[in-house]
Amino acid sequence: MGYLLAASVVWAFSFGLIKTYLVGLDPVLVAAGRLALAAAAFAPFLGRARVRGRGIPLVLGLGGLQFGAMYVLYIMSFQWLPAWLVALLTIFTPLYVVILADLRARCFNPRHLLAAAVAVAGAAVVLVQGGRTVAYDWRGVALLQGANLCFAAGQVWYPDLKRRIGGHDLGLMAWMYQGAVLVVGIVALARGAPVGTWDPGAVVVLLYLGLVPTAVGFYLWNKGTLSVGAGALAVTNNLKIPLAVLVAWLVFGESAPYGRAVAGLALLLAGLWIASRSPEEGRG
Repeated sequence: MGYLLAASVVWAFSFGLIKTYLVGLDPVLVAAGRLALAAAAFAPFLGRARVRGRGIPLVLGLGGLQFGAMYVLYIMSFQWLPAWLVALLTIFTPLYVVILADLRARCFNPRHLLAAAVAVAGAAVVLVQGGRTVAYDWRGVALLQGANLCFAAGQVWYPDLKRRIGGHDLGLMAWMYQGAVLVVGIVALARGAPVGTWDPGAVVVLLYLGLVPTAVGFYLWNKGTLSVGAGALAVTNNLKIPLAVLVAWLVFGESAPYGRAVAGLALLLAGLWIASRSPEEGRG
């Protein structure tokens, strides 16, 4: 659980940085830059995973899905949504995690579903304002839901990949980042993504996002998936939401419902408690 919590704190700062410094740049190019930096940082560890033969397309494909496709959809959503609302609209990821985990296990765990629903409610408390949801552009919502589904699938299937291929997590993640760069690179070439004008601040922010929230954050997250059950994993997906709202308000000066973020965080903790009561939780 410690790995998941650390990743959530790291990610909470990325929403405001993207909206403040990178929103005017091509989103696919930004995603490619972040993933290329992560792939370069992890390249020395490629030999630490026993990836060969038919395992190569598996690990590249999972990286392309969880990081490549997710990042393209996620960063594009910033064109239509404010940073704190991007954070909030990831609220359905816990449900995707539980559904995919149940499909993988060929069973139904109602306690996990309840925990995920409480996690969604915790994030929704922050989203709902005066009995009405905040106005948003449906294009951004659709892009985010696609990103959520890609990320949920990757984290659910990573433990299976680890068991099948073996090797060190650093090596597996190194190969996954290569697959992610491949996917985003193809998309960038197909779109003819313009380079645009990069000021020094944008370059520094991109370096930070690529090396910390992307490279380190996703490594911590996937490593954390190996030690928790589906219920706790699902709920923890939403911890970054109230944290990001608080960061957007405190650090970046955005108008954000910080009071409801605290209430939402309390519900998320309740969801973790519900998940911890499941007899299946210790098995992952």
